[in-house]
Parts: sequence; structure tokens; C-alpha cells
Amino acid sequence: MKTQKYQRRFYRDWVNAKDLHLMHIMARETDLQILTNKPVPKDFIEERIRQYRWDIENYISRDRRFLVTLKPIAVELTAPPIIKAMADAGKIANVGPMATVAGAIAEYIGRDLLKAGYKDVIIENGGDIFLKSRKMRAIGIYAGKSKLWNTLKLKIKPKDTPIGVCTSSGTIGHSLSFGYADSVIILSKNTALADAVATAIGNLVHSKKDLQRAVDFVRGIKGILGIVIIIKNNMISWGKVEFIE
Repeated sequence: MKTQKYQRRFYRDWVNAKDLHLMHIMARETDLQILTNKPVPKDFIEERIRQYRWDIENYISRDRRFLVTLKPIAVELTAPPIIKAMADAGKIANVGPMATVAGAIAEYIGRDLLKAGYKDVIIENGGDIFLKSRKMRAIGIYAGKSKLWNTLKLKIKPKDTPIGVCTSSGTIGHSLSFGYADSVIILSKNTALADAVATAIGNLVHSKKDLQRAVDFVRGIKGILGIVIIIKNNMISWGKVEFIE
């Protein structure tokens, strides 16, 4: 769950995808970096952001629990698809639905671009990524003071996309976390679910003693493809995870 305090996304300066067109767009708390194989009209993205933000804000106006709860919550049968997706992901990970908001918005806008004919789409929303690519991509890992891992990157193969790659941290940024992991990275076909599980694992990890327990928890969740957890000089990974340096 995000606070309203803005922090500059300095890690965006490290993006090196010269084969793609880059767009940066903000709308209140929504701050997107978009990479595509051809230019995207700004009004297309603005309209999609307005629609999904309206769906979320309108639902919150009817049920404020959706905004503030840190636990799963049932939603109306007539709720918009993005609301249902957020609630479903929160239920699976045992977190509140707003823990999934960045991943959900990234995926919904990303899939809108795919439907519109774009072939390569990378949407990054506060460290949470929806990615569809026709070539291999490397995603950097930032673990704050844990400099040991700063040259490590995740290898994402085209055949594994579209995919969500979401990150949570108890020591970096403005996300609400009850743990102390420097970086928790979750891979899933469902970006909202990846966001939710990253939050859940971030809450769970307080020391290196929690690493195996966290992996065991993730292994029991259908739809999670892989996990990486870093806490100080300790790292554990599981699943469909490949690294490059």
C-alpha cells in the first residue's frame, strides 16, 4: 500500500532499452514508465489511467474498507474487473486489496496496449512491472545498502511473457511493510497477485531465519512462478528464476 509521499524513481535512470519508445506519465499517485515497440498516443494512456483510477476511487467511495483494510475483503459481484482482480489477489496472499494496486494498474494498461496491437510492452509502476517482449530482457535488482547484489539482474525470456515482476521492500521506498527485507521480488503471470505476494512476503521476513519459511509459503501459492528475497548479505531464490550479471 502506498502513501501519498512522492519519491523520485531514480532507478529509471538505469533503463537501457534503446529498441523501445519510452513514455513517462503521472496522474496523482499513478506514476508510469512505459516502453513499447512503437509510440503510444499520450491521450490513450491518460484515458486508461482515468478509467482505472475512477473504478478504484468510485468503489472506495462506496466502501472505504477497500482502501484502508490490511486484510482480504469481499467485493460486490457487480464491481469492476480491476476491483475483483485486486480483491482476489489480496485474498490469495492474505493482504488488503490496495496492496495490489500498482501491479493491477500496470497489467490492465499493459493488456490494453497488447489488445491495441503493440508487440513489446513494459509498464513499470513504482517498481512493479508488467512485461511482454519479443526479445530477452534483463531486470535490475536494487537492494538499497546491500551493494553485493547491485550487479545482479533477472533474465526474462520472451516465451515466459507476458509476466508480472513485482517488488516489495521493508527498507527502501514508501511502501507500507512490516518486515525488514531489502528486496522481495515475485514473478507471476498475474501482476496483481505478484504485487500482493511481494507485500505478504515483505511483511513476513524480519531476518535471514525467515527466508526458508517465506519460500515455503510461496511454494504453496498457485500461480507464483518464482521468488527472490534479499536481506543484507543473504539471498534466497526459488522457482523459474534466472540471473545474469
